[in-house]
Order: sequence, then structure tokens, then C-alpha cells
Amino acid sequence: MYALIAMAVALGLLVVLMHRGVKLGRAMVLASIALAVLLKVTPGVFWGAAVEEWRSKPLTQTTGYLLVTLTALVILVNIFGTAMKEVGVSQRLGPAIQGLFKSRRVALAAIPMMMGLLPTPGGIMLSAPMVRELGDHLGADRSRVAAINFLFRHQWETVWPLFPSVPLIQGMFGISAFALVSHNIAITIAGVLGGVIFLLVSAIPKDCDKKASRGQFKKNLQSFLGAIWPIAVVAGLYAGLDLPPAVGLLLALVAFLIFNKVPIEKWAGLFKSGFEPDFALLILGALLFKLNLQAGGAIESVVQFLDDINAPMHVVIFILPFMVAFLTGLTMATVAMTFPFLMGFIGTGVEAKVGLETLAFSGVICGLLLTPVHLCIVLSASYFECSLGRLVVRLLAPAVFVAAAGVLMALLAG
Repeated sequence: MYALIAMAVALGLLVVLMHRGVKLGRAMVLASIALAVLLKVTPGVFWGAAVEEWRSKPLTQTTGYLLVTLTALVILVNIFGTAMKEVGVSQRLGPAIQGLFKSRRVALAAIPMMMGLLPTPGGIMLSAPMVRELGDHLGADRSRVAAINFLFRHQWETVWPLFPSVPLIQGMFGISAFALVSHNIAITIAGVLGGVIFLLVSAIPKDCDKKASRGQFKKNLQSFLGAIWPIAVVAGLYAGLDLPPAVGLLLALVAFLIFNKVPIEKWAGLFKSGFEPDFALLILGALLFKLNLQAGGAIESVVQFLDDINAPMHVVIFILPFMVAFLTGLTMATVAMTFPFLMGFIGTGVEAKVGLETLAFSGVICGLLLTPVHLCIVLSASYFECSLGRLVVRLLAPAVFVAAAGVLMALLAG
């Protein structure tokens, strides 16, 4: 019980720091230090846990390996976004997607979904202007259009390797990329289906699906492929060869710069402008939090407590990530805080019940869809000039679909 209280206090500190404007990375590090103090994890105990982890686990599951690869990933993603702007690719992507589709309803969803393949902080604003303009042209309610932009942009979070939570979960549970993606894709499918039914088909009439200009189809297709091919290469290397996303992205980034003839003397400036130290602190804080839970014996203690009170396993697996995601609005923090507790239920390696992991991740996504503290929801309500409460209500039905997908996967593969 004490371990749960310690975690709750550390989580509360994280939420307070975020509300006071402390950067996410610094807030996460401070919360992990607070947890170490509460669990009485001294430097010696922490070092012992790290050494034991290094001896007993495969390299790809160790904290050091995850720290290096995940930090490199989030920084490279930001650098790649900067490079896309530098060569003008990102500016052409939205109009190209809109021009490729005959259906404007499809374009309304496709613009944020395709641009969501490159996760960047506050990146929802990349697609917002185009989605708002198209939504206004169709006469759609602003809160509905904001919900469409938010929901479809975040459909890749459970399967796309450029989101650091995906390789983190793979490393924690010691499962293949294919196993993780093939199970979690159910969440993506359910989210898209819920969005199509409740946000697109039910409110935007079919007669708004007027044929978009296709005179520049070839140009639009070239612009789209010019932006998407490096990301597709990373995904292919990850799913097909289990190559760490950071390595794949570095290779794709170099190829992208060469292909677009960016002078090599500009490379250093691009890398420097895209580097954000707080990203590294966020990964560091999340992994420190996870290792402190292990070093302090909190995981075994909490699992035993939940077993003693006969808490329903499936309810715990869903609710715990949901609550933390709802309170923080952060995927990485939620995974680092809650998934270590769930490993006792889900298992690792060949014994992992990946369907239960999908149930846990569906809890994360539902919490992120419905929380008013998610940065992207706040930005959306402000930019689309709509009520935050009404925006969240719009997302309720798709969230139910996501939860149902998690439950279904738990029953079929758990």
C-alpha cells in the first residue's frame, strides 16, 4: 500500500509542476527523484539495481540502452521535422494530401492522420490551419473539426516506431516489433472507425464530398511521397528487421538531406536547431522513474497488494494507465509509471500475453483522449475557438471504441 501512496505523491508532484509551467523533462526528473526519496532508494541501491538489470536482462531491455536509443529517437524526430521545413516539404504536404482525395471528408481526416506520422511537440498545429479551413468550407461545427484534427492525428501512437513509447514497451516486455504492432493495430483501427462513424459520417453530409481538383494529381503525389518515404523506410526497417527506430531514422535523415541536396555545411545548423535538451530530460526522468520502482521493490509490493484485495486483473490493467494518462496527459510518463506494475500480470518474453498489453495501452489512449490537460487538446480548443468541454465530449464515443478494442484483444489474445 505504501508503494502506491509513494507513486501517487510523485505523480501529484509531476502534475503540480506541469501546472506551474515547469518544462516536462525537468518535471519528470524531479518526480522520479521524489519517488526515490519516498521509496528510500539510495544511490547504492539504485546502482545495484542497474547492475543487476544489466546482468540479468538482454541488452535491449536495459535502462542504459533504452536511455540512449529513445533519447536519440526523440531528438532525431525533432531534427527531421526541422529538416522538412528547411527544404519546404512539410509546407507542401497538407495541400498535397487534400488534393489527392476526391472526398473532402476523407481529406479532413487524412491531413492530420498523415501528418501525425511525424510526432513533434505541439505538432497538432501543423495540420490545424488546413483542417479548420476545410471544415469551415464544409460548414462543419468547429468543435467537431477540432475533434477530427486531434483524434486522427493521434491514431499512430500505439504502433508507430517514431513514438518512443512503442520501442520502450517492446524493450520492457522483450517482445518482437511484429508482435507488438500486430496486436496494438486493433486500437488504431478502432479509433479510426469510431472517428469515421461519430465525427465524419454522422455529421458531414455526403453532398459535401465534391470532387477536388485533380489537375495537379501527379504533383500532389510527388509532394506526398517526398515527405513520407523517409518515415516509411524507418517503419519498414523496424517492423521487418527489428532495427531500432533511432538508427533507422538517422539513416533516413541522412538520405533525405542528400536526396534534397541540402549543402553539407548546413547540416550542423539543422542538427543544432532541432536539438531540444528537455526531450532528453523527459526520457531520462521516465526511465529513472521505472528503475526506481524496480529498485525500491514497489512493483512486487503493489502486485501483492492488488492480489491480496482480489482486484480484478483486467480492470487494474486498464484503469491504472487510464488514470495516470488522464492526470498527466503524457504517454511516455504513463508507460514508465504504470507498465512496470503490469508486467507481473502480462508477462515478458515468450510468456508475454500481448493482448493484455493492448488492453493496457487502450487505457492510456482513452485517458489521453479525454483529459483536459493534454497539450494538444488545449491547443485545439484555443485555435478552433471552441469549448474545451464540448471538444472532450466529441471524443467520448471514439474512446469507447478504443476501450472495446482493448477488451476484445485481451479476451482473444490475453
